[in-house]
Amino acid sequence: MKIWDALIVGAGHNGLVAACYLARAGLEVLVVEKNDWVGGAAVSRSLHPGILYSNCSYVCSLLRPEIMRDLELPRHGLQVIPYEGGAVFTRDGDALATYRQHDAHRREIQRFSLRDAEAYDRYSADVVRQCRFIRPLLLRTPPDPASLRPRDLQELLYLGRKFHDLTETEMADTVRFWTMSIAEYLDEYFENPVVKASFALSGIIGTALGPCSPGSAYVLLHHYMGDVDGASGAWGFARGGMGAITQAMAGSLRAAKGEIRTGAAVERILVENGRAAGVVLAGGEEIRARQVVSNLDVKRTFLTLVPETELPAPFVKRVQSFKIRGSSGKVNIALGALPRFPAMPEGSPCIRGDMHFTDSVERMERGYDDWKAGRWSADPFLDMMIPTTLDPTMAPPGQHFMSCFVQYCPPKVEGRDWTDADRDAFGKTVIDQIAEYSPGFRDLILHAEIRTPRELEAEVGLTEGNIFQGELTFDQILFNRPVPGYAQYRSPVAGLYMCGSSTHPGGGVMGAPGRNAASEILRDLKRKPVTMSDAYAVL
Repeated sequence: MKIWDALIVGAGHNGLVAACYLARAGLEVLVVEKNDWVGGAAVSRSLHPGILYSNCSYVCSLLRPEIMRDLELPRHGLQVIPYEGGAVFTRDGDALATYRQHDAHRREIQRFSLRDAEAYDRYSADVVRQCRFIRPLLLRTPPDPASLRPRDLQELLYLGRKFHDLTETEMADTVRFWTMSIAEYLDEYFENPVVKASFALSGIIGTALGPCSPGSAYVLLHHYMGDVDGASGAWGFARGGMGAITQAMAGSLRAAKGEIRTGAAVERILVENGRAAGVVLAGGEEIRARQVVSNLDVKRTFLTLVPETELPAPFVKRVQSFKIRGSSGKVNIALGALPRFPAMPEGSPCIRGDMHFTDSVERMERGYDDWKAGRWSADPFLDMMIPTTLDPTMAPPGQHFMSCFVQYCPPKVEGRDWTDADRDAFGKTVIDQIAEYSPGFRDLILHAEIRTPRELEAEVGLTEGNIFQGELTFDQILFNRPVPGYAQYRSPVAGLYMCGSSTHPGGGVMGAPGRNAASEILRDLKRKPVTMSDAYAVL
């Protein structure tokens, strides 16, 4: 029987990133995936003739440029198109436009509040400063603060020096930022409710927090850490949908002689004499490997695939306590024509970006109140985009694909499982909201795919439909993610590693957990990672 050097469970983007780095370092690598396609939550699928959907994840920014270079993803077909703007529609028929160009955006804010326009530069500078503090940590393994190993001490010293480089005021601002709510943070800069709503949205996307919940300011920062074409905080569409990202990764892996096997659901991780030895597939087939790397979330990995008898009881208890609470849904819509929004001038670039209908922080918080009561939001927050306005490859001429990410959507409806009728009613709530701002919208719909946490968990394997594989709260980041003492991608089982978004630095189509996990595996094997900088050095 063949024994692979490394076997990765799950062909989501982090699993593919880890596999690519391991294969480029000379290991024989196999990725096994339960679905008949690769990509996890970063997929493109055609569910209506001629129209390509980004089924789950829908926009690109967080993917680290270092990973794009190392894996040569553009060479394998990846192209990211920056989007041009956006809008927050208001109930009184107006809209706050957003633009990529800083001064244009500032002038638009001035239309709603001169004071807020003057505060915009200060706000932008302060958020960028927070990004600069944390961004270097994304591709570094968190230190274990309880360890006396030289490497952990060096990393703790690195963190200490970064913090020491801040002024006393900046230190206080940083600690406050990481722990306060996005509503409180924005109150320190802005007065207009629409302006505050336009910035608050990044503090709630994908998390089971409301805008008034402590810790939601850090969630905003998480969404600001990416870039497109060197523009910090910018977002864009992957040409061909989000599946183009993982298809490029799969191409990079195959170019490095790695292999992918789809339709291969893992039933159990084999553990022999305290060490991972491979996996058992759903049909009973065994696949042997010297290292097993799980791209699944920490709960699925250790509460489902690994026998509890192989794990320390305190570790199991910590995993059980790890917060993975679903709060999001997705509605994908095929349209026969481009919808019209009267509040937006004809030909406005803002339609080629993210659009929202929640024009106050209070409306967001009321939506969160519905979630806490176990109901989907009666007045949901939508992050709505029409990627086909910039990427005509996703639909026939004249037709369009619309992506609607929805907050808040509970993993259970008032304590019971979702039904198909619940799902349809949830989808109707979303469509009804869009139709309030777009006359004739319902007549344009050719097909709609409605995805609640039930569908996200069943198809993608996201526990409770949580897109980050665990909430990004202060108690679940850095050396606490996912479990104190096990934040360095290793597990209590020798030879079993974690590379999914349950690990540092968290969720989003970033790739950093996969890259960092591969670095730790190669460190244990005493092998050097192969990067593009190495290749250039040879040339």
